[in-house]
Amino acid sequence: MRIATLAAAAALLVALPAQAKMPWVKKSQELGFTDVKDCKACHVGTPKKGGEFTARGQFLEETKAKKKAAEVDLAWLKDYKGK
Repeated sequence: MRIATLAAAAALLVALPAQAKMPWVKKSQELGFTDVKDCKACHVGTPKKGGEFTARGQFLEETKAKKKAAEVDLAWLKDYKGK
């Protein structure tokens, strides 16, 4: 029983980072950005801290820096002119 509990906890911990930003995809779509289908809309390859961004992701990061914001605001995508 104890081993099963530890295994389940370990699986949950491994799964959480992979799903951590999926709400961002959902939020983007709710805001009308239906072309955002998955993390690859903003990230090249697997999203990870300090990873490479697509033009859209770079736009969001640059906007975040310009606005001195703590977090990216997906509503900024309305000003994104790329594909």
